[in-house]
Amino acid sequence: MLIDADDLEDGRLLEADLAIIGGGPAGITIARAMAGPRRRVCLIESGGLSPQADTQALYQGENAGIAYPLAGSRLRYLGGTSGHWGGFCRPLDPIDFEVRDWVPHSGWPFGREALDPYYEAASEAVQVAPARFEDADYWREHTGEPLVDFPAGRISNRFFQYSPPTRFGDRYREELRTSPDLTLLLHANVTKIAALPSASAVSHLEIRTLSGRRLQVRAPRYVLAAGGLENPRILLLSNDVMPAGLGNENDVVGRFFMEHPHVSNFADLVVADLRRLPSIYRSRVNVEGRNAQVAYVPTPEVLRRERLLNISFTTGVAGAYHSGDRAGLGPDDTQARSRLDMLEAARRFLADGAGPVDAADPTYAGVWLGIGCACEPVPNPDSRVTLAETTDALGQRQIRLDWRLTEQDRRSFVAHVRSLGRELAAAGVGRLRIKVADDGQWPESVIGGNHHMGTTRMSDDPQRGVVDRDCRVHGLDSLYVAGSSVFPTAGSANPTLNILALAYRLADHLKGLPA
Repeated sequence: MLIDADDLEDGRLLEADLAIIGGGPAGITIARAMAGPRRRVCLIESGGLSPQADTQALYQGENAGIAYPLAGSRLRYLGGTSGHWGGFCRPLDPIDFEVRDWVPHSGWPFGREALDPYYEAASEAVQVAPARFEDADYWREHTGEPLVDFPAGRISNRFFQYSPPTRFGDRYREELRTSPDLTLLLHANVTKIAALPSASAVSHLEIRTLSGRRLQVRAPRYVLAAGGLENPRILLLSNDVMPAGLGNENDVVGRFFMEHPHVSNFADLVVADLRRLPSIYRSRVNVEGRNAQVAYVPTPEVLRRERLLNISFTTGVAGAYHSGDRAGLGPDDTQARSRLDMLEAARRFLADGAGPVDAADPTYAGVWLGIGCACEPVPNPDSRVTLAETTDALGQRQIRLDWRLTEQDRRSFVAHVRSLGRELAAAGVGRLRIKVADDGQWPESVIGGNHHMGTTRMSDDPQRGVVDRDCRVHGLDSLYVAGSSVFPTAGSANPTLNILALAYRLADHLKGLPA
């Protein structure tokens, strides 16, 4: 059932067995998994069925660190930020869950095996099933091409599978609307999670609409699934019983904000003969109706031995050069001259017993590829979300984001770029022209990936985390948190698939609790 909060009378109380705050991928997934004859679910969404400027403006805030698009990186309507999701799907790597003594504040309360049973359901939800993210034999067989063997053992082949991408509001709207056990409440802004005077559980949710209506929702259990920036904001704003905010007795809420630094134009890969690099490395390939591409991921042995953070690279054809092009270059064409120099060096390097690479075939000769990457950041307690003094249209304090990157983040990135260059050369693929200087500065091209992680991190120790291994807020019997805000570390995989695996795991936990 779909209800617009503006159509309800002021002061209305709605009751359910489970109340979910946020109609994005995590909230919708838990609602779909939980709704049933003995479980009435209320899914509460701030926006409507499509974007609206006044609702979107509620995401505005302040930057105190690296500049970040606080409103532009999120969408506030049914389906949430899946509305501009790129569709990249890959599980976190097993090492991402481990305590690593060279990565401060690392370690999840469980290993990857705890999420493995849920990746297939997550893959179905985003239309990429069956999950073949680490099945090299499958992609080798179904593309009909060999995979690159990296002889130094520094790089492994992992695979992105690409969602269409799934827009959760569009794909699941009708199911949500017609479910007899689910109420979808639109234009409903949760302004406070009201706690009992004992602070041991939640009493109710306070809701306001932009038109001025005030409502309440009451349930035995609640899931906060409003995203990695809004989750800490709502907890911090819910301070009537606990002055520092719910779950914030140890000043952890909002800390450890993580983003994947994305860097572009940091290197070119020059390939003298494109036939040496199978198609799945240089573009998305379609196999049995699914699109996939190789991600170059460092082996866990390299990460441990060299004490590096994780990273993933992808490559894509960007252009082609031929020896004859040099005659037409002007004195200012330094980048083109450099790529031609690299091309000729690559040809000499790749020459084998069969003779030099045939430069006469324009289809295969002289191709250069662009390289993209997503870097794992160190969990940093000083990278954080707090409340600003400015307020939004509802009178609620906006967020103040202080996104920070560390020198360890930068050093790890530079080391991985150099390592990738050595591996590609050793594999006979081509030569890497590195354009990033090891000068103590991040490249100007560094941006975030709209991945908001870590701000309500998971730990069995309340001193180190906001939620426990079951995503329950420490000290509160009835409040849970879903989404990438619970990630203790970020890895280098895009978060959406992993958010969904955690959501299905949380739903299983909630189903097992007494009514």
